Amino acid sequence: MVTTAHVHVDEALKTPQFYLLWGVLCLNVTAGIGVLGQASAMSQEMFPGQITAAAAAGFVGLLSLFNMAGRFFWASSSDFIGRRNTYMIFFALGMVLYALVPWTGQIDSIVLFVALYAVILSMYGGGFATIPAYLRDVFGTRYVGAIHGRLLTAWSAAGVFGPVLVNYIREYQINHGVPKADAYSVTMYIMAGLLFVGFILNWLMTPVDHKHHMTEEELKASMET
Repeated sequence: MVTTAHVHVDEALKTPQFYLLWGVLCLNVTAGIGVLGQASAMSQEMFPGQITAAAAAGFVGLLSLFNMAGRFFWASSSDFIGRRNTYMIFFALGMVLYALVPWTGQIDSIVLFVALYAVILSMYGGGFATIPAYLRDVFGTRYVGAIHGRLLTAWSAAGVFGPVLVNYIREYQINHGVPKADAYSVTMYIMAGLLFVGFILNWLMTPVDHKHHMTEEELKASMET
């Protein structure tokens, strides 16, 4: 998956790889930011009387540390196992973890709930840190900054879609009589489904066709301007 060629930023938009990676980033961020925005409320409602508002605030602070640590850990790991494989782990492991979160409430395990959430948020941060290198591998180094800038529209879309989806599903269930402690179960299963779609998109990633590569003349001309 690592190319030695270069793809012009405008030409990158004509490749299926750009849109596959757009979907990969969007779905990874949608799942992560969706549950991050509800972490405090979810912890208190799944464990009423056990997690106070102050403890929930501390929990969110802890998640921010795992978010940061994940950027270092997963980005470094991707240098050894590859970017595509790293995202495969994000989606495959993420599906399992998201599906298990409601179960932690059923067995009343705060420790397991925190642990699952911590790993989920590490992969959310890791996705941000790994995507620039993924783009470099696929499209080369010459225009990777500009391509990355355009790909970040996926983050913008996910920043709206994730919280709206989680809040809407939660409110819908509560309004239909579902207890608050159980209102997140369907949400987490849907997030796991989104990660499955992301897994498929990442699995479809292949090297860019050579017809999209810049010629030596084009590359030389771009460096002179």
